Amino acid sequence: MSQGDIEVRIAGLAVHPVKSCAGIALEEALLVETGLEFDRAWMVVDEAGRFVSQRELPRLALVKPTLRQLDMILRAPGMLALHIALDTVEAPVRVTVWDDEVAAYDMGNLAAQWFSDFLGRKLRLVRFDPEHRRLSSRRWTGPFEAENAFSDGFPLLVASTAGLAELNRRLAAAGHAPVTMQRFRPNLVLDGLDAHGEDHLDEIRFDAPEGPVRLKLVKPCSRCSIPDVDPATAETGHAVGDTLAGYRADARLDGAITFGMNAIVLEGIECALRTGMSGQASFRFE
Repeated sequence: MSQGDIEVRIAGLAVHPVKSCAGIALEEALLVETGLEFDRAWMVVDEAGRFVSQRELPRLALVKPTLRQLDMILRAPGMLALHIALDTVEAPVRVTVWDDEVAAYDMGNLAAQWFSDFLGRKLRLVRFDPEHRRLSSRRWTGPFEAENAFSDGFPLLVASTAGLAELNRRLAAAGHAPVTMQRFRPNLVLDGLDAHGEDHLDEIRFDAPEGPVRLKLVKPCSRCSIPDVDPATAETGHAVGDTLAGYRADARLDGAITFGMNAIVLEGIECALRTGMSGQASFRFE
């Protein structure tokens, strides 16, 4: 560990296979070109092929995936389980996520009917086409090309246990109940940092058994209304957003409210990250 580095530890790993649906906590996750394997590989779209999220459909939070060797099982209140084969897709389609039109595959009428019935709108489920290269903004990644599936714009999201503890301290002081990290949907949660210490990191390095891993933190994650959706009930509120607004306005994003840092993979494709794994983080000097 060089001078100025800090030791960090992976306290949590999570993937969200279907964009804006519930996540899965993992003990081990494989790094691929687009982030963690299966993260945001599927997405729910409307009749125009545009993505939908908890911003307009909070009940997406109640759709809970389970990944198995050959399939993904989706469960939701009042619904029979939906099985999605990992090795099967149907017709190629074009879909839109934010400002990007990307290649994808429709997952068939049964999946479409399942989501439409549960959410009360005509919807379809699609899977990202791995041959399509959707890149993060070079404004933030500089010389590096960072591929994404259906994430908002970057392969990985990193947060810290201390950042959540600080938010919960402020929520308690205002008379609100504590919240879990699920509200913020990160891929990596780190121990060993001060509150929101991830804001100031440049790179994180892990020595995985398969080889070295280098992650570069490139952009603060601006926050919308999703952290105010209770992942257990899909009920919406304002306490989280209002509390963050009191201390998390970020000058790097013209005053937007931020929590966590978006990251890209510099090295370590096909390496596995594991909870409890220790690494070294370097600070960014601007």
